[in-house]
Formats: sequence, structure tokens, C-alpha cells
Amino acid sequence: MELGKGNMKRIKGLILFAGIVVLVLLKFDMLVSALKLFLQMLSPFIVGGAMAFILNLPMRFYEKKLFRKQYADQRKQEKYEKRKRPICLTLALLSVILVIAVVTGTVIPQLISTGKVLAQEIPVFWDNLMTSAERFFTDNAELEKQLKSLEIPDINWDSMLQATGNFLKNGMGSLASTTFSVAGSIVSGAVNFFIALIFSLYILGQKEKLGDQAERILRAYTKPKVYRSVRKIAVLLNQNFSNFITGQCLEAVILGTMFAVTMTVFRFPFALMIGVLIAFTALIPIVGAFLGCAVGAFLILVDNPMKAVAFVVLFLILQQIEGNLIYPHVVGNSVGLPSIWVLVAVTIGGSLMGIVGMLIFIPLLSTGYALLREDVNKRNQMEPEGTGEGVKIKEGKKKGLPH
Repeated sequence: MELGKGNMKRIKGLILFAGIVVLVLLKFDMLVSALKLFLQMLSPFIVGGAMAFILNLPMRFYEKKLFRKQYADQRKQEKYEKRKRPICLTLALLSVILVIAVVTGTVIPQLISTGKVLAQEIPVFWDNLMTSAERFFTDNAELEKQLKSLEIPDINWDSMLQATGNFLKNGMGSLASTTFSVAGSIVSGAVNFFIALIFSLYILGQKEKLGDQAERILRAYTKPKVYRSVRKIAVLLNQNFSNFITGQCLEAVILGTMFAVTMTVFRFPFALMIGVLIAFTALIPIVGAFLGCAVGAFLILVDNPMKAVAFVVLFLILQQIEGNLIYPHVVGNSVGLPSIWVLVAVTIGGSLMGIVGMLIFIPLLSTGYALLREDVNKRNQMEPEGTGEGVKIKEGKKKGLPH
């Protein structure tokens, strides 16, 4: 058997591939550590890209709705476009800051006041509990005698104090090191956030130029078929992520408004605050609203326990309306994904990456679902006649038979 150039290339490729696989298996731990370090170095830029993608949604809205003027002169149009971008970017930043300020300004003060109320009521509750316990043992003398008859071992207070001293002595050093590490993490997080914010502003400032450069590089180093496939997937991902974020925000606003209005009508306490809280936590798909319900029920419980139970019942009713009517139409339709697959995406994403995974996996699964649906339809259309049920139906038509 003669080995041509094509066969030699294939053999070399197989040998190289086998060598890489063996190297990965032998140095797997080292490769994982290197990958973690690499991702840690790139984390500010990854976060910056995500921030740019989110900020691009309100910025694009402002560009389309507020700055739609067109000039016949090309120079005037270019100057107009240059002025439009920083104004719309500033408006997008202010919109996000305003939303965060409204949520924190509405929820956090109420949580602080509730904590103060709890701090005042817990000692009273403890005193009442101790009084009730004393009254109970006074009324049940036999039970008190049986408790006294139990053999309770003597407590060695010297050894307990010595163990407590050793714990405090050793714990001070670990406390100091923990404090320094936490402070370092906070400073590092602030620096990374600042870098990510600047990087996102650079991306948004010249997104058209960056997109054109990426497209030219892809076209230059890949085959036309690969270029078209990658471009198609990128466009579909962008569309699905944009629609998902928009639909999720709209669904959260609708749900929060429903809670605020119904709680006001039925005279629940903290109606506006709980409505804002549920709207904010509902940004997390499916499970987010339940977090808001837990906090809201806790706040109402401090004020009126019976109304807390009624609030849980109200939440279950509104959650059924939202889950069966609003969410599938607003979010499911926005990404073209059936409700059952939305649940699958949330479950898988949450188990792998937590809350971030829940937010990412819905548009990812939606993209895969759209590509699979297109490929299945294409293959079914290409299926040759003469096989399967299609031929039976056609034969039935020819013979005038019912089908």
C-alpha cells in the first residue's frame, strides 16, 4: 500500500491528536489549574463584556426612539451619530443606576427597621416564654420532680474555661488573617469592577468597529461554510439573549405591579416595598419570586402573623397566574422556547453555575433548540419519496382512499 501525501497528513494529524489526548490525561490537574488562572485573569473582561451586552439594550432603545433624525448631508449625519452615542450611553448608565437605587432605597431601609423591631421584640418574647415555662412546671409538680431525679453530670468549669481561652487565643490570629483576606478581596473586587466598567464603555463606544473587525478576521481565517455557520449562530445568540433579558425584565415588572396593586387593595403592610422586592428577585427565572415571597412573608410576620399566612396564599395564587399565563407568553415566546424546556434550562444551569447558569442556559438552550428544529425540518424535507408513511399517504390519495 502506497502512502500518498493526503494519507501522510491524516496519519500525522492522528498522531498529533493522540499525543494531545495523552498529554491532557497525564497533566489534567495542571491543565485545570492553568485554565482557572487564565479565566481569573480574564474575569474583568468577561464581566465587562456581559455589562456591555446588558447596557447595550437600553442604549439601543434610546438610539432608536430618541435619536432617529436623518440628514441628507453625510457629514452632518456622521457628526450627529458621534454625538448620539455618548448621550445614549450616559442615559443607559443612569437608567441602570436609577433602578438599583430605587430597589435598594425601598427595600434596605425597611429591612433595617424590621431588624430593629425584632431586636426589641425578641427579649419580650423570651421573657414571656420563660414565664410560661415556669407556670407550666408549677402546674405540673410531678414532671418537675422527675426532672430533678435525673442524674445530671457535674460540669468541669475549669476545663471549660481553659478550652474557651485556647479557642479565643487561637481564634484571634485566624480572625486577623481572615479580616486581611476579606479586605483584600473587597479591594480586588472593586478594582476588577472598575476595569470591567471601563472595558464595557470602550466596547459600547465602538461596537460597530469591533464587530466589523471580528467579522473580517473570521472571514479571513475560516472557510465560507464555517464563516456563515458561525455568523448565523452568533446572530441567533445575540437575538435570543437580547429577547430573554427584555422579556425577563418585562415579566418582573408585571409581577411586581400585580403584587403591589393586590396587596394595596387587600390592605397588606409593606405593599410597595414587597412589590419592588419581588420584581427585583423575579429577574432570576422561576425561583426568584419565591425568594421575594420568603422575605416578604418574614416582614409581614413581624407585623401580623395571620396576614403573613394570607400573603403566602395570595402569592401562590398570583404565582399560578404568572407561571401559567404571563411567563410562557412573555419569556418563553420571546426566546422561542417551550415552557418545559425553560424549566430544563433553569434546572441544569442552576445545578452547574447557580444563578448565573439560570440566566445563561435559557438563551443557550433556545439557540440549540432553534438550530435543531431547523436541521430536523431540513432533513425531513430532503427525505426521499418511497419510504415511511409519506408513501402510504400518497398512494391513498392516488387510489381515492381516505387517509
